[in-house]
Amino acid sequence: MKFTKATNYALHTMLMLIEASTVKPVGVQQLAESQGVSPTYLSKILTRLVKAGMIESISGANGGYRLTRHRDDITFLDIIHAIEGSTSLFECNFVHGEECLIQAVMKEAEEKMENHLKNKKLVDIAQQLHKKSHS
Repeated sequence: MKFTKATNYALHTMLMLIEASTVKPVGVQQLAESQGVSPTYLSKILTRLVKAGMIESISGANGGYRLTRHRDDITFLDIIHAIEGSTSLFECNFVHGEECLIQAVMKEAEEKMENHLKNKKLVDIAQQLHKKSHS
């Protein structure tokens, strides 16, 4: 199983926005430089996060991006779905006449993974990083 690089960048970007001030937006240039990615590429990812209602884009000289949802409510799964979509990772293409047993096993594994990611919040990671840097 593999997520795209876009998901990796989205998770790290959201972590930075969670750690940032909720008042002052963070510019795409700053977000991109901190991850070593082009601002153009990151802008496409940010657009998906805006469409998902997690962040907003502020235009102007002091513009950038900031959270629209409360930081305590953002889960790993929310971000993954915003970037990857929510279609199943495994689809059986064979016609069996009944439910495919292989598909059932794969679907169960996917549901367990989704439940795990739904219970993991990015704010918890931010707090762990904060504790680490102050110890």
